[in-house]
Amino acid sequence: MVRGRISRLSVRDVRFPTSLGGHGADAMHTDPDYSAAYVVIETDAEDGIKGCGITFTLGKGTEVVVCAVNALAHHVLNKDLKDIVGDFRGFYRQLTSDGQLRWIGPEKGVVHLATAAVLNAVWDLWAKQEGKPVWKLLVDMMMDANQRWDVPEAVEWMSKLAKFKPLWIEEPTSPDDILGHATISKALVPLGIGIATGEQCHNRVIFKQLLQAKALQFLQIDSCRLGSVNENLSVLLMAKKFEIPVCPHAGGVGLCELVQHLIIFDYISVSASLENRVCEYVDHLHEHFKYPVMIQRASYMPPKDPGYSTEMKEESVKKHQYPDGEVWKKLLPAQEN
Repeated sequence: MVRGRISRLSVRDVRFPTSLGGHGADAMHTDPDYSAAYVVIETDAEDGIKGCGITFTLGKGTEVVVCAVNALAHHVLNKDLKDIVGDFRGFYRQLTSDGQLRWIGPEKGVVHLATAAVLNAVWDLWAKQEGKPVWKLLVDMMMDANQRWDVPEAVEWMSKLAKFKPLWIEEPTSPDDILGHATISKALVPLGIGIATGEQCHNRVIFKQLLQAKALQFLQIDSCRLGSVNENLSVLLMAKKFEIPVCPHAGGVGLCELVQHLIIFDYISVSASLENRVCEYVDHLHEHFKYPVMIQRASYMPPKDPGYSTEMKEESVKKHQYPDGEVWKKLLPAQEN
C-alpha cells in the first residue's frame, strides 16, 4: 500500500578513490573516481521506511548534480507518494522541465542525472512499502506475445516464466484460434497467469466463443476493429455476464480518444468496478486532436465535450494527408532518392 507524504530529502556526494588503482580508466575517462549523488527520502508515514536512490557519476561534477537535486527538492517535499506513483510521467516532466535549472547543465545532462537519483529513491521507497523488489512491481503487470507462438510453444514459454508471476500473457497465439486459447488458458490459469486477448477480434460472436470456452481472463476490446459502439456494447454486456474484466486496447491514432468513452460507460453502467481493470494508454499523437484525452493520476478523465472525441485539427489533417500533405511532399521524394 503506497502511503505517506514526503517530509525529508537529503543528498550527499559519495566518491570512491578508484583512480588510485586505475579502475575504470579508458580512452574517454582518465583515472576517474567512481562516485554517486546519493539521495534519501523519508515520509511522514509511521513505518519509518526510507527510499534511497543514486545516480552514477565520475567524480568531477558530482557536486553539481548534488546542487541540482537540492534545487529540485521543492518539487518533491510535501508531495503525496501516492500522487507520484500514480503519475510517474507527469512527475518526471515536472522535474526535468524546471526552468530554474537550465543554468546548471544541458537538458539531458545534470538535470536528468538529478531527476534519476530522485526517481530511483521513489521507486526504492515504493517497493519497500509493498514488501517487494522493484522487478516484482514491474513484472506483476503484463506480458505480450503478439500472436507469435503456437499453442504448445505458448504453454512451454509461459510455464518457464511463471516464476516471475505475470498478471497475464497477451495474445499468446493466433487471435482466431479460440480452442487454442482455451488450451493455453487451461494450462496457465493454475500457475496464476491469465490470458488477455481481443484487440484483433472483429465481432461479438468471436468474443462469445472465447468467453464460453473459458479461453480468456481479461477481455480486450478495440474501439475500431470491433465495429464501433454497438458491437462493443454487446461485448461489454457479455463480459459482465461471464464476470470477466474488460481491459481495452488503445494507442495508435485516436484509439485512446475513442476507447475512453467505452471504458467509462462500462464502469458507470455495466461493471461498476475497477477491480482487475486497466485501459491501455500511449502518449502519442494526441496533439492532433481537437479534444484529446486527459490523464490524471494514471486515470482517464471523463471527456466533457460533445461527440466521440474524434475530430482532428484541420491543420494536422492538411499537413499529414497522404500523399499531398506538406509532411508527405517532403518525405516521399526523400524516400525515392
